[in-house]
Amino acid sequence: MSEVNKPLNFIEKIIEEDLRTGRVKEVRTRFPPEPNGYLHIGHAKSIVLNFGLAKKYGGKCNLRFDDTNPTKEDMEFVDSIKEDVRWLGFQWDGDIKYSSDYFDQLYEWAIYLIKQGKAYVCDLSQEETREYRGTLTKPGKPSPYRNRSIEENLELFEKMRRGEFEEGACSLRAIIDMAHPNMQMRDPVLYRIKKASHHQTGDKWCIYPSYDFAHGQGDAIECISHSICTLEFEEHRPLYDWFIENLPVPCTPHQYEFSRLNVNYTITSKRKLKQLVDEKVVDGWDDPRMPTISGMRRRGFTPKSIRKFCELAGVTRTDGVVDVSTLEFTIREDLNENAPRAMCVLHPLKVVLTNYPEDKTETMIAPGHPNRDDLGERKLPFGRDIFIDQDDFRESANKKYKRLVLGKRVRLRNAYIIEADEAIKDEDGNIVEVHARIIEDTVGKNPADGIKAKGVIHWVSAKENVDCEVRLYDRLFTEPEPGAGGKGFMESLNPNSLTVLTSCKGEIGLATADKETHFQFEREGYFYQDCKHSSPDHLVFNRTIGLRDTWK
Repeated sequence: MSEVNKPLNFIEKIIEEDLRTGRVKEVRTRFPPEPNGYLHIGHAKSIVLNFGLAKKYGGKCNLRFDDTNPTKEDMEFVDSIKEDVRWLGFQWDGDIKYSSDYFDQLYEWAIYLIKQGKAYVCDLSQEETREYRGTLTKPGKPSPYRNRSIEENLELFEKMRRGEFEEGACSLRAIIDMAHPNMQMRDPVLYRIKKASHHQTGDKWCIYPSYDFAHGQGDAIECISHSICTLEFEEHRPLYDWFIENLPVPCTPHQYEFSRLNVNYTITSKRKLKQLVDEKVVDGWDDPRMPTISGMRRRGFTPKSIRKFCELAGVTRTDGVVDVSTLEFTIREDLNENAPRAMCVLHPLKVVLTNYPEDKTETMIAPGHPNRDDLGERKLPFGRDIFIDQDDFRESANKKYKRLVLGKRVRLRNAYIIEADEAIKDEDGNIVEVHARIIEDTVGKNPADGIKAKGVIHWVSAKENVDCEVRLYDRLFTEPEPGAGGKGFMESLNPNSLTVLTSCKGEIGLATADKETHFQFEREGYFYQDCKHSSPDHLVFNRTIGLRDTWK
């Protein structure tokens, strides 16, 4: 379906109505990640949505880091997020923004609320605060410190700022309604004491604003026209609006919520992803099995495939689960159309072509891609000794087996038809070598005797090839809902999510291929050089996805 005829999602309808009525003159969105972990596939949907809306309506999109909790944040995460956004094909407007850029202004607004009699310093502990807050069915009760005078609150808040209290000794809270049906409105915390150095502001502050106090005000300072969040922030919207209404902000942004991206066989909880990293279940945040954008990039997913997946998932207000096979479909579709072909033997078995001269070498020509002339041709050296895959030979087999069998013929892709004569075994009875014959004059044509080959197999020259390591990645979890039914999510881990093959043989052209090139290893799947471990002296290829969905 063309972009012109594509139905509008509910946010696009809101934007078009806002532009039509003049409520907004320019669309300005923002992507506001917390720099406390790596971005995952769920964040990708938010990136595609926010940057995509700005692009569609000729507006601008900010990248703003919600850096209000220095104890969990790191510049490593900041840098990885910037790289992820660029890699997905987007560029933020102007300089990168940080919530910490606005700490001085937020502090002044906190004082403004105190002076208006709408905020107070509370000495309740965190546990006591929870007790006083009440429950969904029981109203809360006011803090015993709620009626402090404005002067006392100003003095205490200044002492908080100067570091005269220990962490947890007190906090600054808004005065709203302790009986409000929305728990977020029951005197929420605006500032808490954290004596921690901040990656942007250093040791300037020992009090930090809450997410709710910083988020909406950051939107207002940046004049965001449409503040788009996932549905779990819907209950925060009344508080978002309360701050906007009760502070002298320069703009009045509106918050809109959409359903987050939930994918089966996947987890996107940062806490659980961090546990996988900390317990070394995976090789870091960018492990190719992780649903992080950096992990997917390392595995070989393309920006186009992820953007397409996010578009297929849609933008609605109804939570649901998207089948991971949809994501796998988008990457297969992209790579099938664009990945050059190559041959790589994952489990090498030597074949000696006994009627082929030992000192003879030919060059076979193969297309770079069967449907893409622009990807040129490959030159494949061919000689007496070749490698085929162990799974492509049997001493005997039924008619369904379409590969090399003793006394039968098979075609070597882009080369001769061969016939197997003998299997050479070691003392333990394992096949270590096959002797076969080429059928003369069969390159690109069928044999003159009319006896056709049963199938086609891939191969590489035993003399001219490249050694490589191949890592076969699969889904990290074996169950659609990891941890469902009261089990720990670790119980759903797939023991076969990674298989490492260290003795693979690739066609010689792989030795000089660009590291950014995606390949279809013919008959095996789609592969990509590992950016972390591959080198010219030790090629490592990650399987991005198989040629077909084997989970069905």
